[in-house]
Amino acid sequence: MTAPTAPLLGQMMDVPLLVSSLIAHAARHHGSAQIVSRRIEGDIHRYTYRECEARSKQLAQALIALGVEPGERVATLAWNGYRHMEAYFGVTGFGAVCHTVNPRLFPEQIAWIVNHADDRYVLFDTTFAALVDALAPQCPRVRGWIALCDEAHRPAMRTPVLCYETLLAVQDGVFDWPLLDERSASNLCYTSGTTGNPKGALYTHRSSVLHAYAASLPDSIALSARDALLPVVPMFHVNAWGIPHAAPLNGTKLVLPGKDLDGQSLYELMEAEGVTCSAGVPTVWLGLLTYMREAGVKFSTLNRTVIGGSACPPAMLRTYEDDYGVQVIHAWGMTEMSPLGTLAKLNWEQAQRPLAEQRALLEKQGRVIFGVDMKIVGDDGRELPWDGVAFGDLHVRGPWVIDRYYRQEAGTPLIDGWFPTGDVATIDPDGFLHITDRSKDVIKSGGEWISSIDLENIAVAHPAIAEAACIACAHPRWTERPLIVAVKKPGAQVSREELLAFFDGKVVKWWLPDDVVFVDELPHTATGKLQKLKLRERFRDHVLPTALAAAEQCPMEPLDLRTNDRDEGAGAADHVKSAALRD
Repeated sequence: MTAPTAPLLGQMMDVPLLVSSLIAHAARHHGSAQIVSRRIEGDIHRYTYRECEARSKQLAQALIALGVEPGERVATLAWNGYRHMEAYFGVTGFGAVCHTVNPRLFPEQIAWIVNHADDRYVLFDTTFAALVDALAPQCPRVRGWIALCDEAHRPAMRTPVLCYETLLAVQDGVFDWPLLDERSASNLCYTSGTTGNPKGALYTHRSSVLHAYAASLPDSIALSARDALLPVVPMFHVNAWGIPHAAPLNGTKLVLPGKDLDGQSLYELMEAEGVTCSAGVPTVWLGLLTYMREAGVKFSTLNRTVIGGSACPPAMLRTYEDDYGVQVIHAWGMTEMSPLGTLAKLNWEQAQRPLAEQRALLEKQGRVIFGVDMKIVGDDGRELPWDGVAFGDLHVRGPWVIDRYYRQEAGTPLIDGWFPTGDVATIDPDGFLHITDRSKDVIKSGGEWISSIDLENIAVAHPAIAEAACIACAHPRWTERPLIVAVKKPGAQVSREELLAFFDGKVVKWWLPDDVVFVDELPHTATGKLQKLKLRERFRDHVLPTALAAAEQCPMEPLDLRTNDRDEGAGAADHVKSAALRD
């Protein structure tokens, strides 16, 4: 038996994939490309990638002078702006970890996150001065708080703070980005955490650069040096979906909107800067759509946008494309995936199909981009077929998917090398993913599943409805039945009976909602997602008319009309397949 021969190794340069290489590339090869920011101070700031790298190097020098070591965490509490962009590279460039903190979380959660991450310094926009005053006593291990401003705009605070521009001014910017191990940590993001404490996803330089490549692909966001890109998705939320990394990779003009994300502010900035591409959650695009309708305006340059974070209502998708000429790219991902996973774009063959079939595909979450693999599994853990009918728990894997949470090294969330997302989904023969629910939100009626997302999309398609959520209510016969909680458009009128009738013929009969409740507004998480936990708590004692009728028919059975308790931290739902409910 002969000994195995050693593999023939290639003879290519071993150049590490580093976040600093992205801004270095942009400065060297797209040096005059612009980064435009609406500042907290109220004016428009404009400079180039070349200047951005120079100031990022000054920041690196300043942090090193303050004693920050490679591997230590430096946090940000900031909007989308040029100084936040500099932190993305100035912190990570010398080996520290840029920890973007969501300022929309509850102060107690923010304090917990800062302490859990063991942040050494926190960079903050001046709009968060009061928040910092509240946080500082709760975060004793933070060495210093740095206000992202000059001395003239330094806020009056109880907390001693350093001034960002003063720190940079004493540095000369003569600094070479060090060659780091590409597997060293670069960025830290925490999940929004609907229950329990948020969990940290610690990204590497390698994963971040690979993710930036993937975000730039033609079947992804399709960025180029000819684009002007405005990320509405915040830089404090999953690295703004990787856009601060992907934009310099391509030399893309970057337009950063600051704190003003109302429809008028966004529209005016897009028009003034010739924005061609954008990205954000559905609630933002709903606000922009409302403004444009009321103002009677249209886009002159915007041609596409990525919508993710939660399912985009098909009615909104069609309105943007039909009425405003904007291609909507439906996307899906999560913090644990850096976040991009799938995007809805058609291949050549699919684009030849009838328009109705094309739109049915585009309303789904799309196909995976290279680097991500996915599957759906049943109760027994076996993979289910890609037939568009079978639905189960969605699992993913790839080089920018986490294998464990930060500081939870003792345990891994992986199942046979796959990350369980907590989503329930189908995958069709075209490979298009359709998220039917979160496992904790799926409605289990008589042992069968009802997709709350599908019912929400139908409700929002009604011309009088601005936003809707579907939650489960207890039922003495079927265990759970769907309740629609809806918000009417300003001045619109629609009755409970009219909205219920709107569902007829659009879903099978046993999916039809049992009741409708109208509210002034729906609760959202800090990242714009519907907070169904709060809705379930609010309507815990809601009595469905059908539940009363069923109770009268079964007087011997105890009637408990409270919403079933759900384990919000649970993974897969109990997938019971029975034929209890049929047409």
